[in-house]
Amino acid sequence: MNLGVKIKEKRTLLQLTQEELANRCELTKGYISQLENDKVSPSIETLEIILEVLGTNFSDFFHEEKNQQLIFTDDEQYEKKFEGYSQTWLVPTSQEHSMEPIYIEIEPGAETFNDYPHNGEEFGYVIEGEIVVVFGSMKKACRAGESFYMITNSNHYIINNSDKVAKLVWVSCPPNF
Repeated sequence: MNLGVKIKEKRTLLQLTQEELANRCELTKGYISQLENDKVSPSIETLEIILEVLGTNFSDFFHEEKNQQLIFTDDEQYEKKFEGYSQTWLVPTSQEHSMEPIYIEIEPGAETFNDYPHNGEEFGYVIEGEIVVVFGSMKKACRAGESFYMITNSNHYIINNSDKVAKLVWVSCPPNF
């Protein structure tokens, strides 16, 4: 981190001159200039005073956001075909995060694998077609435009009893697929 540059950014954002910042901190304009040009390093006490005048604190000032990927293109997605259905991982790095969104297409008469009880929650939204959500001994129909949600403490899977392909987005938290 370039301390001087960051102090200058904060100062100019507040539309303060070097002299105004120096006066408010009981420092000299020359010291602020040298600090912003990384020619001197402030003591912790001096830096604390400067940050207070700039309306921030150590935690916020030194916090740097990670450059995270926000958009995932279709060529980054990963598809895996199974008998009667396919799964596409919409976020290829989702195994490293809290939730795992996938896109599923289920052929007529097919079903997904029987997932055993595990810690977590799952959500699905049917984009097209009709499915049957099987959860333990329950079987519930879910049509296009409808969604399902479950705490995954029972066996669960999906069946497509219709004569058309069913398409849905399924989110598992934590990642499970």
